Amino acid sequence: MKRVILFYKPYGVLSQFTAHDGHPGLSGFGLPPGVYAAGRLDRDSEGLLLLTDDGSLQRRLTDPRFGHPRTYWAQVEGIVTPEALQRLARGVRLSDGPTRPCRARLLERAPELPPRDPPIRFRKSVPTAWLELVLTEGRNRQVRRMTAAVSLPTLRLVRSGIGRLSLAGLAPGTWRQVPGRSVRDL
Repeated sequence: MKRVILFYKPYGVLSQFTAHDGHPGLSGFGLPPGVYAAGRLDRDSEGLLLLTDDGSLQRRLTDPRFGHPRTYWAQVEGIVTPEALQRLARGVRLSDGPTRPCRARLLERAPELPPRDPPIRFRKSVPTAWLELVLTEGRNRQVRRMTAAVSLPTLRLVRSGIGRLSLAGLAPGTWRQVPGRSVRDL
């Protein structure tokens, strides 16, 4: 039976098993042998990472043709205007071309997340807000580049879901196995 693992990748951890340049990899979290990340989160991001030993599932989850939704919570610096949200939703032009349209909304309050280590810098004179973005593509550092393009630099980025799967019930550095059928129609 093929294995699918939901893992809450902590901040500062790489999406690979081997450590590199002083940053830990996935090997220290007791994950089952033979599973590999289906997609990536950069070391400055945290949240849901899927791992599997099913090569065809891994290819389907990472191939942009399938466009499965990924939900991100981004803490941004600045005042979020309706115009900025509209620009994000329509898609913004990045150095590697325009992004696909996405869902973008301002969260009324910060999501319930464990504190980040190290903590986010706090500046009394600069407001922050939380956005929820649902993307169907996964370019390198895409959310950070999108928010920067609308003058809202990202301070903290958490992938909260992939399709119907979410971080619910996981703490940073923990994981659980789910039935393979639960990801067949993401």
